[in-house]
Amino acid sequence: MAASEAEVDALLAEIRACRVCAAQLKAGPRPIVQLGLGARIVIIGQAPGSKVHASGVPWDDPSGDRLRDWAGLTRDDFYDRSKVALIPMGFCHPGAGDGGDLPPRPECAPLWHGRALGVLPMDRLTLLVGGYAQSRYLTGEKRQTMTEAVRDFAAHGPHTFPLPHPSWRSGPWMKNNPWFEAEVIPQLRTRVRERLG
Repeated sequence: MAASEAEVDALLAEIRACRVCAAQLKAGPRPIVQLGLGARIVIIGQAPGSKVHASGVPWDDPSGDRLRDWAGLTRDDFYDRSKVALIPMGFCHPGAGDGGDLPPRPECAPLWHGRALGVLPMDRLTLLVGGYAQSRYLTGEKRQTMTEAVRDFAAHGPHTFPLPHPSWRSGPWMKNNPWFEAEVIPQLRTRVRERLG
């Protein structure tokens, strides 16, 4: 049975009120997620960075700009919750570590992903952005690196699309892997357009 708008809103309120790992979050809890009935594109990323934690708007940073460009999504479509769901591996900013942010908190995905994904259409495209999302959702006999998974995107089927994380580090990575821009991005944009209808 399909979820109602009221059920989705209640789930969002529950997620946003979550304080399960508050004691481990230096900046404090601020779960950031976008979810709406009918969203046929799901983006499972890493965790909000400090800029997103401050604004409360998912992917509201240069990484989000790069991701939208890769996918060919306008800001209006990207932030239309009836079109795009934004579900990170960790819903809160995990804090800074040496050379970047800490990993996403491990409590979030087991606690919330099943319920969040359960209210979305089955015929959806899921973008697995970065190694944490790919480790959780790409299952198979052979363990792949992030680069291998992205290069092998077609093998993951029409509903799943692995991508690198679009941080500043992806610039040098793209220079070393020119096939990404030449082969992967056009296919990504085609699949996104198909789901947007």
